[in-house]
This record gives sequence, C-alpha cells and structure tokens, in this order.
Amino acid sequence: MTDVDNSGEIGYAAALDELERILADLERDTVDVDVLSTKVARAAELLALCRRRIADARVSVDAVMVDLDTEG
Repeated sequence: MTDVDNSGEIGYAAALDELERILADLERDTVDVDVLSTKVARAAELLALCRRRIADARVSVDAVMVDLDTEG
C-alpha cells in the first residue's frame, strides 16, 4: 500500500523511501541510459514534493508557535 494523501500525492516518508531506492539503483553501473533519465526525472519530482512538504510543515509549526506565544 502506498502512502497517499488527499491530493493524490505520496507522503513524505514514502517519497524518501522511493528516493533511496532510486539512489541505490543509480549507484549501480548497470543502469540503462533510458532508465537512468526516467529515474532522474522521478527523483527530481520526489525532491520537489519533499521540499513542499517541509515548507508546509514549517509554516504549520510557525503558526502553532505564534498561537502559543499569544496565549502566554
């Protein structure tokens, strides 16, 4: 089962797992050039997704911290 959110994107942990598998594949010298380009493109998509998730989490944490500061 794939970790998918409401938008249909895989979750952060699943994206990291897939990135690790891609990196392991790329470290092998036997990757076909056509497969290589596909894997690199997928890795770029996954990196963008992870960066979005981190940015979203940062915004959420900042909002919580502001709420905590205003309550005190």
